[in-house]
Amino acid sequence: MKNILFILCNFWVGLTFAQSIQLSEQKNDFPLVTASETTAIFIDGSDAEVVGIASKALAKDIELITGKKPAVNQQNKKGERTSLIIGTLGQSKWIDRMVASGKIDVTDIKGNWENFKLITVDKPIRGVKKALVIVGSDRRGTAFGVFHLSKILGVSPLVWWADVLPEKRNELYLTAGSYTSETPSVKFRGIFLNDEDWGLQPWAAKNMDTDVKDIGPKTYARIFELLLRLKGNYIWPAMHPSTRAFYYYKENPVVADKYAIVVGSSHCEPMLRNNVFEWKKNYENEYGNKPKEWRYDLNKEQIHEYWEDRAKESKGFESVYTIGMRGIHDGSMPGPKNRDKKIKLLEKVIQDQRSIFLDQFKEEVGKISQIFCPYKEVLGLYQSGLDLPEDITIVWADDNHGYIRQLSTPEERARSGKSGVYYHLSYWGRPRDYLWLSSISPSLISYEMTKAYTYGADRLWVINVGDIKPAELEMEFALDLAWDVDKWSPKRAHQYTLEWAKRTFGAQYAEQISGIKRDYYRLAQAGKPEHLGDLEFTKEEAKERLVGYQELSARVDTLKNNIPERLQDAYFQLIYYPVHGARLMNEKIFYARKSLDLAAKGDDTAIEYSQKAETAFEEIKRLTRVYNEEIAGGKWNGIMDWKPRDLGVFKMPKVASEGDIKKTVEGGEVKRSPKTIVVNVNNPVAQSDQLEIIKELGPAEAAITRTDLLGESYKEEELDKAPFATYEVNLDPGTYQLEVRCLPTHKINKNFNLTYAVAVNGNKTELKDVHSRSQTREWSANVLRGYSSEKSSFTITKVGKQQIKLHLLDPGLVIGKLIISKQGI
Repeated sequence: MKNILFILCNFWVGLTFAQSIQLSEQKNDFPLVTASETTAIFIDGSDAEVVGIASKALAKDIELITGKKPAVNQQNKKGERTSLIIGTLGQSKWIDRMVASGKIDVTDIKGNWENFKLITVDKPIRGVKKALVIVGSDRRGTAFGVFHLSKILGVSPLVWWADVLPEKRNELYLTAGSYTSETPSVKFRGIFLNDEDWGLQPWAAKNMDTDVKDIGPKTYARIFELLLRLKGNYIWPAMHPSTRAFYYYKENPVVADKYAIVVGSSHCEPMLRNNVFEWKKNYENEYGNKPKEWRYDLNKEQIHEYWEDRAKESKGFESVYTIGMRGIHDGSMPGPKNRDKKIKLLEKVIQDQRSIFLDQFKEEVGKISQIFCPYKEVLGLYQSGLDLPEDITIVWADDNHGYIRQLSTPEERARSGKSGVYYHLSYWGRPRDYLWLSSISPSLISYEMTKAYTYGADRLWVINVGDIKPAELEMEFALDLAWDVDKWSPKRAHQYTLEWAKRTFGAQYAEQISGIKRDYYRLAQAGKPEHLGDLEFTKEEAKERLVGYQELSARVDTLKNNIPERLQDAYFQLIYYPVHGARLMNEKIFYARKSLDLAAKGDDTAIEYSQKAETAFEEIKRLTRVYNEEIAGGKWNGIMDWKPRDLGVFKMPKVASEGDIKKTVEGGEVKRSPKTIVVNVNNPVAQSDQLEIIKELGPAEAAITRTDLLGESYKEEELDKAPFATYEVNLDPGTYQLEVRCLPTHKINKNFNLTYAVAVNGNKTELKDVHSRSQTREWSANVLRGYSSEKSSFTITKVGKQQIKLHLLDPGLVIGKLIISKQGI
């Protein structure tokens, strides 16, 4: 019996070992680079072009680490004891021969979407004693496997895009074994390059595609490699007036195909057509006559031909077609004013677009990847009864500020086209832009996107990343989440910055960097730097923010002194600039306001605060010059603009001058602010099992929400079924106001609200719904300040501990903190 147990234990140990390929310090493990030789990379020339591209990138990664660059060969050279063999099932003769001979088993990836396997194999082919084999189920799967190996070797996906240079090693060894990827959670995972006018476009014109002075094939090649390193496969190309259309440069779609990237187009670019350039500016060039009105009921002939021609041109490339119609740019579809007639026109548009697919592709329309994006006003048309063919993927949009407006009902979840999400990390528009810094936390991204995935949004995720920089971390998280949604659930999302910091900057700095990012996100949740001009804070809140940012910046400065020289440029881009930029914006705004307050009181120190505000303003400009002109040898010159769209919030605010200081100040009664007690929700004295605490979600340390995202909405008479949390607080007798602050999420769909019930000391229960409709004044206030709220009044008659019980009647409701203030002071 003991012998059997011993054998079983060793079997499981061996199995566990065999499932892992990692860097090794043991010289008897698989050698990639040794003191005397470098293992060559071996591919089949007839394999997909992206396989060669990824293999050459891997060779450069290895050279970056060791100074030795592996050869990338299409034939095995005699005398090579080891090889790194890379190929795609059915496209590489070397892979297919190993499968046929039983050297590798691919039954767990064969026929799957974008799967890959890494496995060490003895005597894989004649003349080779040992090989590390990377095999993909399809061309992207192979490329993902190659870049997965790069990450194992210590190369960050941001190696080029944020200058995250790997640690140098003389030799590289890998443990023997195997690793098999899971099928990605989301089928199409990608980014939208948007609002590129002040960063990506001028930078690309100056530094990359200098021949066309635009975002062209050289820039896109770098972006597509980044996507592959992030296991992304999809793009909405840049489309603002500053940039010519993606298809204008004929090499662009060719490069996309070489990198195996699926090309789509944004919510206002039907049929892969960039209307801002191709209809408004270039139509006459393309067709020899001027375009008539952009209105399908009056100009069907021109518009239909315009769409049909792009369908012809895009044949042979992997594409996802946006169907429907909006304005030429980001506006509503021109047409009848009557809503019912407008819906009928949109239905006709979609019907005709699908006829184009049938004519051009000669296959079932349902096999052509199509999306419908009910963005802004289009959501209202859809909700009013638009008849949408069920094989089209509905791509739900957030409200532009990180909170998804609507998700699928049970009937919509049953559609064959399923659904996806268009989500913003950067935005130009109402109520205010945030194009400068990136400050939406992984916890918020995870909560909203996991909620969407739970409601069936697994077909396509596209993330608006603006200029890519400075949203590198948040973009990386969103695509990691799309690849494996379970790994970074809302419960675990707060741990992501720790893991990211370990692989980006090293384990010895990870805790500190993770803590810096945590506080950076928390402070921004209560007011993004770009939104400070619209927000009012009490003196206490302003002081707390300034102290918070100054302490945070001090931590960043201290750590900077310890970061290795090879990572100094990366640290500046990913940590230093965003934190100091946010601090300086807060100092500029709050010191300017304080100077005016002090001047009105006749206080001469007003001038001191005027000077502090001006210093902060100048320092923002100086740090931006450093970003553009000094780091990485000027590589990023033009990518960072400290004042996108030249908005007022970025300018120097009014400050007090000597002449503003009043010589006499009238006396008056000083109003006292009511004393407030803040109850953080992460420490209830009791809670039901259906509630969970999510760390780093919202402006406090944590928030509470229901675990059952697919659960039901409870009515008042069903309170005993609803999840609850109870809190205790010491209060004196008196009348109080209780404000419950929630994340400004939206109700999941028409079957839900965002209602909580509150009772103090078992007295009368009040029901409050915190949902606010997108684009309303209330919604605007909520997304800028980072919370929605409702208030209740209650009276205490006895001193001591008081109980506050909250029931969460709807899934999707997230409560962040309770604010209690005594009335009548």
